Amino acid sequence: MKDELEDLKSNSVNTQDYIQKIDSLGRSYATGKRKDAIARVWLKPGDGRIRVNNKNFSSYFARPVLQMLLKQPLELVGRSDQFDIVATVKGGGLSGQAGAVRHGISRALTHFEPELRAELKKNGFLTRDSRTVERKKYGRKKARRSFQFSKR
Repeated sequence: MKDELEDLKSNSVNTQDYIQKIDSLGRSYATGKRKDAIARVWLKPGDGRIRVNNKNFSSYFARPVLQMLLKQPLELVGRSDQFDIVATVKGGGLSGQAGAVRHGISRALTHFEPELRAELKKNGFLTRDSRTVERKKYGRKKARRSFQFSKR
């Protein structure tokens, strides 16, 4: 009876095989999102150059924290100088754009090398951060703040 249950468990687990997704030019493509920013990321073998909106990433993201954020997935898997990355990003502010590019890089890495998926997922790089700005409601000054009230 116990053996039958174990067989059912092993058969019911759907282990989806992730396959390599590369275009005819040898690139993998992914879309990353964070807040209101959307990044389109192309990753191909190279010597570690990262370009964001046709600029070097260190000049586009001037703050060192944002530059570090961009490099995190590559450094985690030890591929920081093996891939060239071209990204176009729009919407949101710089922080959201950096998060979107990081999400796109992580997804593109899994398309290029599916065996990296487990490590990236374990560290939270494949999760889309769904927090966005709450909308303004009528009768309120902002999303939740009321107008000032005075009894007299």
